[in-house]
Amino acid sequence: MAVPAWEYAILSTLIAIVLLYHVLDFHFVGDLLTGLRGDKVELVYSPFSRIAGQILAKSQFFNRRYWPTPWLCSPHLQTAFVHFHGRPPKVTYRRELFVAPDGGTTALDWLDPESSGDISIQETPIVIIVPGLSSESSNAYMKHLAHGMVNQGWRAVVINHRGLGGVTLTSERFYHAGWTSDLRWFIQDLHKQFPKALLLAVGTSLGANILVKYLGEEGENTLLGGAVSICNPWDLVVCDRFIARKPVQKLYDKAVATGLTDFVHRHSTVLSSMDNWNFIRKSRSIRTFDHLFTITVGKFETVDDYYRRSSSAHLVGSVAVPLLAVNSRDDPLCTKEAIPWDECR
Repeated sequence: MAVPAWEYAILSTLIAIVLLYHVLDFHFVGDLLTGLRGDKVELVYSPFSRIAGQILAKSQFFNRRYWPTPWLCSPHLQTAFVHFHGRPPKVTYRRELFVAPDGGTTALDWLDPESSGDISIQETPIVIIVPGLSSESSNAYMKHLAHGMVNQGWRAVVINHRGLGGVTLTSERFYHAGWTSDLRWFIQDLHKQFPKALLLAVGTSLGANILVKYLGEEGENTLLGGAVSICNPWDLVVCDRFIARKPVQKLYDKAVATGLTDFVHRHSTVLSSMDNWNFIRKSRSIRTFDHLFTITVGKFETVDDYYRRSSSAHLVGSVAVPLLAVNSRDDPLCTKEAIPWDECR
């Protein structure tokens, strides 16, 4: 007996839904089951924290539900949409070059408010923005962040990583996931210039890991008054295993690795100690790139040694200033499995 066409259609639809849900992380079925009301934001903090209690009592933001745009019901769609249609605000940075004690140069892109009211420039709060891997001040989300800070009447400065922002490397010391020296030196210099200004910082992705690691290393000695960590990978060993787990994540892995190899090759004349460029350019995963390049310039024994020593998760307990950490449970790169839940509590 012939199987009716409508049964094939139903079966095909079910298979497509399963593939979209489990392979491409389309969560529209879950959204429909909740009546498109979104998900409740999970707050993790110490119940003994006076500051957390005050903020949560005054702010409605943390008590809202997270409701993504219905037709962007996948982290992959959201990532692609922001990349291609970020619609950044029009900003005009003021550039400074910061030369570190080891001879390295970073580009600092400042954005100042038109008016700080009755507060002098010496007392206006300054927000330091630390970009993610291979990101710089020209990226759409960086412009959104800087513009948002300025709208609050604060000053914003994006600290571009070494070799980024159109600045040539002036030292063989290269930035990596655990490189906190440039941030530390810049904060110290900024405090000397503006001793009366409140210094705050926002880090995104890899920049968030660098920021939290710096806070943990400094402890009570930090000159920052508070910080925000957005999409922090937290534990690089766990994230390394995660990104090699599914076919979709492997596409991200290859894309990021290709971008990294092209980026560092532009500075090959300065990185004279590297003699394996032919192998580096063939890297098709972040781990391979780190094995061939990062552990050499960063002086780590192995890739896992680099990941363990550079992760910020084990330093959360040493952070001594207010820290807001924001992570997505369906982040396609920074898995929720790496979040240090207990340490945050």
